[in-house]
Amino acid sequence: MQLSLGFVGIAVFFCILFFFPETYHPGERGIDKVDPTSLPSWRPVLINPLRPLWLLRSPNLLAVTAAGFMALITDYVLLIPLAYTIGARYGITNEALIGACFLPAGLGNMIGAPLAGRLSDQVVIRYRKDRGGIWYPEDRLRATIVGALVFIPLSVLFSGLLTEYVPGKIGLTLNLICLFINGIGVDFVLSPSAAYFVDLMHSRSAEAMAASNGFRSIFMSIAIAAILPMIEKYGVVVTNTVGAILGWIGFGLLWMTIAYGDRLRAMADVGFSTADNN
Repeated sequence: MQLSLGFVGIAVFFCILFFFPETYHPGERGIDKVDPTSLPSWRPVLINPLRPLWLLRSPNLLAVTAAGFMALITDYVLLIPLAYTIGARYGITNEALIGACFLPAGLGNMIGAPLAGRLSDQVVIRYRKDRGGIWYPEDRLRATIVGALVFIPLSVLFSGLLTEYVPGKIGLTLNLICLFINGIGVDFVLSPSAAYFVDLMHSRSAEAMAASNGFRSIFMSIAIAAILPMIEKYGVVVTNTVGAILGWIGFGLLWMTIAYGDRLRAMADVGFSTADNN
C-alpha cells in the first residue's frame, strides 16, 4: 500500500511538473517588465518556508483557519476509529467492508465541493446586489453556515449516539448517512473558506493557503493522536460530543468573521486586496 501510494505521488508530481507550470498574476512581481536575456540562467534562492505563517497574525484569517481545523477534525473523529466503533459495534470484521464504510464520506466530499463553490458564488452575487454593488468579502463565508452549524456537528453527534444505542442494520445505515452528511458539511466549510482567502489576498493567496493548511495540519496531527485513547477511556458518545462542540465553536468563529470582518481586517494589515472583486 505504501509503495503504491509512493508511485502515485511520483506520477502526480510529473503531471504537475509538465502540465501545470507555476503562474502568477501579471504585473504583480514586475518580472514581466524585465528583459529575459538580462536574467541569469541560474541563481541560488533562499526561502523561509515558515514566513507565510506570519499572515495568520490577521484575526480573520486565523479565525477562518481555526474554523476549518475544527470542521475537519470531526471528519477524523468519525473515520480514524471507524473499525473500532462502527466496525466493532455492527460486527464488521472484513477489511474490505470496513474500507467500504469510508465511501459515504468520500461521496459526500465529491458532492459537497461543487455545491459549496456554486452556493458561495451565488451568495456573494446576491448580497452584492442587495448592497447596490458594494462588495463585502465575508459574504462568501455565509455559505459555510449550514455546514458549520448543522451538517458537521449534528452528523458527528448523531453518529456517536447511533453507534452506542441503535443496533443492527438500521444503526449501520443511519451511521453511513451521518458519514455522508459530514462529508458534505466539511466541504461546505473548507471550499468557501479557501475562496475567501483568495478573495482577500489575491497575489498572496498561495501563501495564505499554505499558511492555513500548514497550521491546520500541524494541529491536526496532534489532535488525532487523542481520538482513540479518548474513545477507549470515555466512550464514543463523549468523544463524538466533544467533536460536535468543536464544530459549533468553529461555526462561532465563522459567524464572528462574517459579522465583524471589516474590523478584523483593520486589526492586521497583511496585504489585503483593496480592489473590488468581480
